[in-house]
Amino acid sequence: MKKIIYPKSLKKGDKIAIISPAGAVEALQLEKGIEMIRNKGYEPVLGEHLYSSFSKGYNYAGTEEQRIQDINWALNDNEIAAVWASRGGYGCQHLLESIDLKNFSENPKWYIGYSDNTVIQSYLLKKRYSSIHGQTVKTSGFGVTEESYELIFDILEGKIPDYSLESHRFNKTGSCQGQLVGGNLALIYALLGTDYSFKFKDRILFIEDIGENFYGLDRMMMSLELAGIFKKIKGLIIGGMTNMGNEKENTAYNESFDDFAYQLISDRISKYDFPTVFGFPNGHIKDNRPLIIGGNIIMEVKDKIKIKFEN
Repeated sequence: MKKIIYPKSLKKGDKIAIISPAGAVEALQLEKGIEMIRNKGYEPVLGEHLYSSFSKGYNYAGTEEQRIQDINWALNDNEIAAVWASRGGYGCQHLLESIDLKNFSENPKWYIGYSDNTVIQSYLLKKRYSSIHGQTVKTSGFGVTEESYELIFDILEGKIPDYSLESHRFNKTGSCQGQLVGGNLALIYALLGTDYSFKFKDRILFIEDIGENFYGLDRMMMSLELAGIFKKIKGLIIGGMTNMGNEKENTAYNESFDDFAYQLISDRISKYDFPTVFGFPNGHIKDNRPLIIGGNIIMEVKDKIKIKFEN
């Protein structure tokens, strides 16, 4: 496995680009996040099309050309020290064939986001660059804990997180070590069979999702099963499963860690013996603690769960 590149740590005064690579966003939704970046001593620099809107079956943050322009500017401008997505939604797949890393490769920088941004993070990892699967700049919606953001700034400043969790009844005990891949399950599923898909052999896979019907969740898990992914991975981490099913099917409609969704996942992987963690605090949830995609982790699943990133 080729060595993965961690971008250099930020220093106070550095510029952080804020872009909208997928869904449209309004200025009011980013006010708190932008002010937080400024209060931390960094300079937020807004993409030209950050607040653009283009409707074509979905309300995108501008045309494909506009979003491509913004992501390539942010990734390659040598004055930018990190790139932070405003939100997810849908649309990042449009950009994959046009991403340019010419200057980025000489000056790698952290890319921060989750949800639809999973495809950008898969792209970067194919090029050997790690990224932060963490909260976007948008703070509205289900709310975000202060710690969720503090831990992102810790990573930006070179402090790598370790996590300790309580046990979950669906967990599978054991220990493993490997590179962390994954993110939003719907996007992992959407990239299967493409040149942009994650590699899974000897990796530890993380998944989270929101708003999927239970049969849709099972369909995606079956696709991973039929693709042989569960035979390849060393371990599995399951984060938030939020607003799954519908109100008639799901009595826990607004819970972050949907019990029935977890039951479906547990049943689907029951024949495998890799260590498995349910209930990791990352995803479309209030307590959204960052993970480093491409980072090497040591995972111990016992009465207590420990997940340690190696520098």
